[in-house]
Amino acid sequence: MLSLARLVRTGSPCQPILGQGARNGRRVRDSCDSRDVKHVLSKGWRSRLGFLGFSNRRQPLIGAPVTSLLVPAESIIPASSRDLFALTKPRVMSLVVFTGLAGLLAAPVAVNPVLGFAAVLCIALGAGAAGALNQWYEADLDAAMKRTANRPLPAGRMSRQTALHFGVGLSVFSVVLMDVAANHLAAAILAVSILFYVLVYTVWLKRRTAQNIVIGGAAGAFPPLIGWVAATGEVTLLPLLLFAIIFLWTPPHFWALSLFVKSDYANAGVPMLPVVAGVSTTRRHILLYTLPMTAAAVAPWALGLAGWIYGFASIAFNAAFLILALGVLANRATEPAAMKPEKRLFAFSILYLFALFGALVADRWLVA
Repeated sequence: MLSLARLVRTGSPCQPILGQGARNGRRVRDSCDSRDVKHVLSKGWRSRLGFLGFSNRRQPLIGAPVTSLLVPAESIIPASSRDLFALTKPRVMSLVVFTGLAGLLAAPVAVNPVLGFAAVLCIALGAGAAGALNQWYEADLDAAMKRTANRPLPAGRMSRQTALHFGVGLSVFSVVLMDVAANHLAAAILAVSILFYVLVYTVWLKRRTAQNIVIGGAAGAFPPLIGWVAATGEVTLLPLLLFAIIFLWTPPHFWALSLFVKSDYANAGVPMLPVVAGVSTTRRHILLYTLPMTAAAVAPWALGLAGWIYGFASIAFNAAFLILALGVLANRATEPAAMKPEKRLFAFSILYLFALFGALVADRWLVA
């Protein structure tokens, strides 16, 4: 791309000024005197400036000063390792890695430490790849939301092509490595989880239905199942219950968040439940999904698939979750600042999943 710096003569008062970023690019105002521009532009350069706003190649370049130029937001500078890491959604990935590790450690078999590490690494890479492809596809939505506007793509620190190549490459590598390190079934489920998150949730559901997070929640429920299968090579009842716990946990977790960032989703045109059905309906749905989640969480202990440590933890943490969900239902506030019950439930829901799966691992290693 033609750089504005190459239009500036050494010692010239012509100084490009970077203005506030526009939605699809950055607006640059140039206070160059027309004589300065004429001094450095040859006939060849003039013919290459059509894309900078001159509607006709034969239009004289010298005239009124150029008031604004639209520079594409995509960066031409190679992406930094920090931005590539941010593309993987590390906060989300930490929970994915933990539940995947818990599924592997809860399996009733001895796992080679090296192969176990490789399996967990594959789960992390697969989750990161899905996050990168999600940000590649949703760069326009992220740019419209305050919560995500500073991500690498909407902030212009990385090109979409870089994000796409990074996400696809990481996806393929994670699945191939899982196949080599663990087994075919674990690799197949990992591939399905990536495709489900990208194609079913991101591309198909998120912009089309308020049930996006309900169906799409399955994508985040795969890790403990993958971890278990990587260790055992088979699917049994306990990993399916672990899948169900996360699947049913996802709607209350994200709906609690969407209640106090409702305006963000509305501005971006994302049909989250509070946007299309209202705050009261969302609060009722949070409670409705908490009930089957509680049943699924207690089931491993009730069915004899886990011991007393998990049983105690599941009863205690699900009781706390239910109390917080009732607090959300009782709240009548519509302004984010007054939605303390929703913020408490959202924060606790993250702790809930860590504690529940941690108790499962402790039960397996301390009681069994």
